[in-house]
Amino acid sequence: MDKKILIVEDEIAIVDILKFNLERDGYHVISAYDGEEGVRLAKEENPDLILLDVMLPKMDGFEVCKYVRSRMNTPIIMLTAREEEVDKVLGLELGADDYVTKPFSMRELLARVKANIRRRVLDNTVETDTEEEGVLRFGDLVINTNSMGVTKNKKPVELTPREFELIKFLATQPNKVFSREELMEKVWNFEFYGDLRTVDVTVRRLREKIEDNPAEPVYILTRRGAGYLFQNA
Repeated sequence: MDKKILIVEDEIAIVDILKFNLERDGYHVISAYDGEEGVRLAKEENPDLILLDVMLPKMDGFEVCKYVRSRMNTPIIMLTAREEEVDKVLGLELGADDYVTKPFSMRELLARVKANIRRRVLDNTVETDTEEEGVLRFGDLVINTNSMGVTKNKKPVELTPREFELIKFLATQPNKVFSREELMEKVWNFEFYGDLRTVDVTVRRLREKIEDNPAEPVYILTRRGAGYLFQNA
């Protein structure tokens, strides 16, 4: 079955060119031209990925992102014509998995779509531990690579697909330091150079969800000038 992509963009010309290229790559595409319609279609259609413009009528992209992320783990790629760093960081903080700045290369966008869809969480519910294979335990933190779920103190931790892929990558190679460039390549899996601050924002979001005190982390540590590691003390 074709993967379904929802485009939420108010510029018809951009929607048309995106739809043409995505359908040519085998995706099923649905479109919304304002934020409210985007929210409605996200709920009704349950797409495999959302391409979300920032500047939208009725409800802007940040509001749509926040609403969608609070209800589902669908990967979200933000589309923005604005260069301000605060816009990019805000989108990531609200739960977007990635962003592309207009004008963008279609090859780059399609590569990011493919990489993000591969990581879609189909079942974010942590299963019981009757099957120990694929279950990583670090004190009160449990990472189940089979169900793609995480618990802290036996309570589910809601992660975006990108957050889960990052913690899984680090936790399966504990105490090894990875640079931001390595994480961008291995976790984001891009063939091109990405914005390394994306890694920092995702690490910060993860710490807020799994650490007792994000300011003094015990799981995901920073090695200044080197990168990040997952500590298995």
